[in-house]
Amino acid sequence: MTRYIAFLRGINLGKRRLPMSRLRGLFEELGFGDVETFIASGNVLFSTKSPHTCLIESRIARHLENALGYSVDTFVRTMKEVAAIARAKFFSEDGNEEYRIHVGFLHRRLPRKVARTLEAVHTDKDEFRVVGREYYWLCRGLSSESKVWTLSEIKALKLPTSTMRNMTSIRKLVARHIDQVPQV
Repeated sequence: MTRYIAFLRGINLGKRRLPMSRLRGLFEELGFGDVETFIASGNVLFSTKSPHTCLIESRIARHLENALGYSVDTFVRTMKEVAAIARAKFFSEDGNEEYRIHVGFLHRRLPRKVARTLEAVHTDKDEFRVVGREYYWLCRGLSSESKVWTLSEIKALKLPTSTMRNMTSIRKLVARHIDQVPQV
């Protein structure tokens, strides 16, 4: 059995609030084992024998939409992949408490040109890195105060749907479940 984490977009925002016990139950209905949630923001850990991440994503998304009545973008990674993300340090400011680093989860790698263009976007507060199916956003200050997402060059990229998590949360998730993560 492989340990996975599903990162759900938009769970517990606005009218989409549901108890974590219900979310766990929905994953158990799919036959997944060892289901746990991590903070109430759509992070679900589970185990399954299926090695096909994209099939798992679509199966979860379809089940959640049927059960909840709205679509839920679902991004699945193995625990090993999430541990590698947690260990990554792409910015020299990593560790500075005044700065925030977020990771955006995508279904597929960005096309090379889009990735390079995103990485070329720099402001005095913002910087990006793209690695695999993730992009990393350094925000010097509060992310709610950043204007980077309103820039014309960002809008022109027409980035695909993603869900974002703070690296601090990712690192806490991995630290809590480190005994279940094979070392690379």
